[in-house]
Amino acid sequence: MKEIYELLKIMEDLRNPDGGCPWDINQSFDSIAAYTVEEAYEVADAIERKDMADLKNELGDLLFQVVFHAQMAAEQGQFNFVDVVKEINDKLVRRHPHVFGDDNTKDEAKLYRDWEKHKKKERAEKVSQQPSYLDGIAGTMPALRWSEKLQKRAAHHGFDWESIEPVFSKLDEEIAELKAEIGTESNQQRISDEMGDILFASVNLSRHLEVNPEQALRDCNRRFISRFNIVEQLLREDGRVMDDCSVDVLEEYWQKAKRRLLSANERE
Repeated sequence: MKEIYELLKIMEDLRNPDGGCPWDINQSFDSIAAYTVEEAYEVADAIERKDMADLKNELGDLLFQVVFHAQMAAEQGQFNFVDVVKEINDKLVRRHPHVFGDDNTKDEAKLYRDWEKHKKKERAEKVSQQPSYLDGIAGTMPALRWSEKLQKRAAHHGFDWESIEPVFSKLDEEIAELKAEIGTESNQQRISDEMGDILFASVNLSRHLEVNPEQALRDCNRRFISRFNIVEQLLREDGRVMDDCSVDVLEEYWQKAKRRLLSANERE
């Protein structure tokens, strides 16, 4: 289809160092990843709302993400858009022998149909009686990303602090409110609410610092895994079992793990 080739050419022109778009040129796989996830969730949101016009639009946005990644890969000599299409074509044929091959086993056909069935997370959609500036933000995206999108939309309409100092103060306030709720019997819902406020305020702080909260937490998770694996390794080397160690002992190993990773990163 000529429209596909036109899209590929548009993407190539956007990434062209000579006359292309500065923003598109400066992007990388890492910086685009969050947008790709976001577009997938917006597709799911359009489906849930049964909005076919919006679904068409969101599918185009998601396709653009695929083209974007393929263009960056082509620039690095890794693969291109045609390779992506060939890969999925081969995979679909390989995984559906009951359709494209000689295998007519009904059980296998059911297995593959089930494999292809995407689980759709059900979320009740609150319908506003009056239009809101927050309308159209998919509630199915990851909570951190959803929070960030809500705050950015509100900030666009002036609902935001002008400096970072009040943001820190708000975070301190929310932590104090959580501390006040802890210790009261039958108070788990209030504790949960205050914990949510802390997370929301943390996202706000990330936004003011121009840090992607979703990516920051994912990076933190990876660091935790790396350090935890080293702790396990050090314990094995010393002939110790984690379950038998006190918290203080484990903290010592944790600090050792942090130092080892820091040393490894400095050598790179």
